[in-house]
Amino acid sequence: MQLSFSTALATLAAVFAAATPAAAQSCAEASRFGSVIVSPTSLSPGDTFTITANFTCAAYFGIHPQYTDYYIEVPVNNNGHEPPILLARRTLDPNSATPLFDQFSLQLPYAYYFNASYVVMLETTYPQTGTDGSSYSTVGGVETPITIL
Repeated sequence: MQLSFSTALATLAAVFAAATPAAAQSCAEASRFGSVIVSPTSLSPGDTFTITANFTCAAYFGIHPQYTDYYIEVPVNNNGHEPPILLARRTLDPNSATPLFDQFSLQLPYAYYFNASYVVMLETTYPQTGTDGSSYSTVGGVETPITIL
């Protein structure tokens, strides 16, 4: 069997792509604290939904979460009467089969919601080394929009 040059080149590129970690291939700076997906994105109080967080790119940037907090927030034009609602505080299990992923389901709380734009905010707390070698914690976050009906 004889392969054309372009077929051989495409095959070789596919082999290298499979051998290269996904994070090294395409990690945007915005993904340094992880990425978060909510499904479904249109919710009413009491609805069950799933949150999936991926920390592959965070690990690529050297960020290893100590714990993660998930909130519902009003990020724009918040009048002060819409404080964040804590959905969950979690820790990643380094011994799991997927140590850089966090997925869980929960119900949207029966809180007071207003006619506003909402996001699910993932706040990632991770350790840093200070100038004297001591450790301290830093927080960074990413968000994804949701609609509360």
